[in-house]
Amino acid sequence: MGPLRVLLLLLGALGTLADRCEIPEVDHKVVEMLGQHLLPWMDRLSPEQLDPSIYVGLRLSSLQAEAKEDLYLHHLKVHFQQSLLGPTSHDGEDSSDFQIKPSMGQLALYLLALRANCEFIWGRKGDRLVSQLKWFLEDEKRAVGHDHKGKPHTSYYQYGLAILALCVHYKRVHGSVVGKLLHAVEHSQSLNQDYLSVDTAAMAGLAFTCLKRFNFNHEQRERITLAIRMVQEKIVRAQTPEGYFGNIYSTPLALQLLMTSSMSGGRLSTVCHKAGNALLPSIQDGAFQNVLMLSQLLPVLNHKSYSDLISPDCVALRAKLEPAKETPSQVHDQASIMVTLNVSSVFPPYKRSISVLAGSSLEDVLQKAQELGGFTYGTQDTSWGPYLTSVMGKEAREREFWQLLHESDMPLQQGINDYIPVDGETIELRLVNW
Repeated sequence: MGPLRVLLLLLGALGTLADRCEIPEVDHKVVEMLGQHLLPWMDRLSPEQLDPSIYVGLRLSSLQAEAKEDLYLHHLKVHFQQSLLGPTSHDGEDSSDFQIKPSMGQLALYLLALRANCEFIWGRKGDRLVSQLKWFLEDEKRAVGHDHKGKPHTSYYQYGLAILALCVHYKRVHGSVVGKLLHAVEHSQSLNQDYLSVDTAAMAGLAFTCLKRFNFNHEQRERITLAIRMVQEKIVRAQTPEGYFGNIYSTPLALQLLMTSSMSGGRLSTVCHKAGNALLPSIQDGAFQNVLMLSQLLPVLNHKSYSDLISPDCVALRAKLEPAKETPSQVHDQASIMVTLNVSSVFPPYKRSISVLAGSSLEDVLQKAQELGGFTYGTQDTSWGPYLTSVMGKEAREREFWQLLHESDMPLQQGINDYIPVDGETIELRLVNW
């Protein structure tokens, strides 16, 4: 074999090894605009509005909010310590019952927020937070069952998030807990299943990636390595013709996982470039308004992922984030639109056309319908925004949810707070099983 042929083979091998997930650069002004959407949320410091994902997303981005970041982290620490570590009131009585109790997912995000500030949880208080999160996982493990026929009380997304949060703090998780998530990945026939959607699979992959890097759960290493590859392949196969992985909103987290990956044959750079090109016009059109979606997108635009919290860079230069400049007030179109609200899962069925101002959200439509009478609904606050839990007094029971659909029975990809109906549109609220 001649020297030139050997050189070409070596270059080809290096090219294969160097195949990485990269997306086209996004203009800084576009990134700054996204960051500016987060700033008003950082002024909402009441316990029910604090969201650790905001802090994580900003710290992994190319932007910084300086003193506002420090104040936000301080309020996060106060809230989580008081609500989970049982503060005492001035008269010595325990006041923890009056605190809002964070969920497993919120606690996991809080641990990620601490790591984003290059902090480790330590000491007695830290041990109690770790114990609480491990208790959550043990409870979820029992819900899945030894025969794997059950499902977590929350979701496999939160399950993977909790394992990742413990791992980046160098905390080991029992093999039986990891085994439940491994089993879910290994026995998922397609990403269309509710319990293993694209973003759920990506979160599981990020958790496994951390475990592999630390060589945690060594006896499961082969299964963990295989599960990472399975998740990578499934996400790549889930890419739509437009370039999204699953849908627009699951794409940022999918990219976070793929950015930690390598694949042979040059496929990874191709699919990631296509996804990046698909995201840009959606970003410019204002598709990303939800806080959690923004917090997952901003790290990607800085070529980072939650895996970077394993060894975070807290001295990297980040551009100062300034509030958006106020422009002279303009006369806005106050035209009204008509949106038809249809509820077929109750008796008698409800159907009514609702008049709202153009630009109103679906939640505005629901509120207007409730004001008009004959319609009621209930929600629960989540990191994704208000989650519809009841309609016309009918609560979604276990393994049920209220699905939002528009024409041709197409599910909405946004929640009630983010979706903006158009004039003449019909929205159906349908109670379905999962």
